[in-house]
Amino acid sequence: MANLDRIRAEKLMLGMGVEALILLSPESFVYATGVNAGVATMWRRSGAVAVLIPRDHTIAETAIVSDLFVENFRALSHIKDVRESPIWVETSNLTMEDKSKSATEQIASFVVAQSRPEEFNRPTTFEPQICYQHLRDVIFEHGLADTRIGYEASAISVSEYPEMKTILKKIELVEADNMIDNLKMVKNEIEIKHLKLASEIAESGMIAIRDSIKEGISRDELAIIWKEKIYGHSKSAALNGSWEYISVGDNPWGGNARVKEGDLIKVDVGCLVDGYSSDGARTFVFGEPSNTKLEIYDALLSGFQAGCSQLHPGKQLKDIYWAALSAIRDHGFSSYTRGHFGHGLGNGLGSEQWPFISADAETRLEPGMVMAFECPWYIDGLGAMIIENQFLVCDTGCEMMNSLPIQLQSIKR
Repeated sequence: MANLDRIRAEKLMLGMGVEALILLSPESFVYATGVNAGVATMWRRSGAVAVLIPRDHTIAETAIVSDLFVENFRALSHIKDVRESPIWVETSNLTMEDKSKSATEQIASFVVAQSRPEEFNRPTTFEPQICYQHLRDVIFEHGLADTRIGYEASAISVSEYPEMKTILKKIELVEADNMIDNLKMVKNEIEIKHLKLASEIAESGMIAIRDSIKEGISRDELAIIWKEKIYGHSKSAALNGSWEYISVGDNPWGGNARVKEGDLIKVDVGCLVDGYSSDGARTFVFGEPSNTKLEIYDALLSGFQAGCSQLHPGKQLKDIYWAALSAIRDHGFSSYTRGHFGHGLGNGLGSEQWPFISADAETRLEPGMVMAFECPWYIDGLGAMIIENQFLVCDTGCEMMNSLPIQLQSIKR
C-alpha cells in the first residue's frame, strides 16, 4: 500500500509553486507506489525507476517500472499508468504453453506479441534515458511542459543530472528535497502502526538484555540475546531488519568488553517493519554507579525531562532543543554541546531522518509526526549514557512508544 498523501502533496506543491513532482529514489518509489522498486535500483543510480505525481490530486500518478517487475507492479499498486523500462534480465512468457509447437516457435510468437523491435538489445543494467523520456512524455501529455516541476535532487548525482535535463529540456526543474521531507514527515495510520510495532519488538529486546546483564557477560553475548529475543517475538514475522549499538564498560565506541562492577551498559537499538525503523535507547549500570556517572546521568535526565515538557503540537523543534540543552548546562556542564537531540523516523537508508531537533529548527510539531527524542553523552574512560524515546505527536500532546523507566537502572545479581 502506498503511503503518499496526495492531498498533503497538493498543498505542499501549491506552496512551492510546482505543478508536479518527480520521485527518483527507491525509498520514495515504495512510498508513492506501495511496491518494491526492484533490482535495478541496487546501484542507487538515477533513472532505474521514477514516479510522477501531478499537483492536482484528481490526476493519476505515473510510474516508470523495470520491465521485469511490470506484471507484479500492476497487481500490487494502485497506479494504473505504468511505463516500462527494460533491464538486463531476459524474460519470456509461456504460461499458455503450446506443446504442438517447438520452443523456438513459441518464443518467437511471444516476441511478436510483445511488438519487440528486431534491433532490440537489453542494456548492461538499465538505460536512464528511457526513464527520462517516459517522464517527458507524461509531462507533455498532461500539458505541463511550460510549468515548474519539482524533482528529488538528492536521488540524482551531479554527473547524472545533465542527461535528465537534456531530455527534459525546456521544462523548469526545481529541487524539491525539502518539500519531499515535509511530505514524508507526517505519517498515516499504517506508517504509525509499523513504527509502534517496531518499537514494541525492539523494547522486548531491551528488556531481554536488561534481564541478562551479569558479571562476565560480553557485549557480543548481549547482542546475541537481543537478536534472539526480537526474532523470537510473537510478531517477528513483520520484521525486515534490525540494528544495535550496544556498548559495555568505559569504551563507548566498540570492543567486546565483559561486564564488571560499576560498568555502564548502553543499549541503543531499532527494528524495521516494512522498512520503517524504530529508535529507542536506555542505559543500565551493573552494581552501584560512581558519583561521577550519577552526576552526569542526572544532568541528561533533567535535559530529557525538560525537552519532553515541550512535546506539544505547534512547538518548534528548536524549543525542545534549547530546553534540553539549557537543563543539562544548568547542572554545571556549560561546555556540553550537541548538534541535535533527535530526529524523524520512517522508511529510509538509516534510522535518522529529517526533521532534526536542532538549535535552529523552525519546523513545528504536527499531529501524525513520529520522532525520536534523545539525550546522549559518550565519554571515553567512563562509557556511554543515553535516554531515548520514540513518540507520536497527537492532537493535544504526544504518546510515548517506550515504557521502560528513564532513570539509570542499577542491575544487581
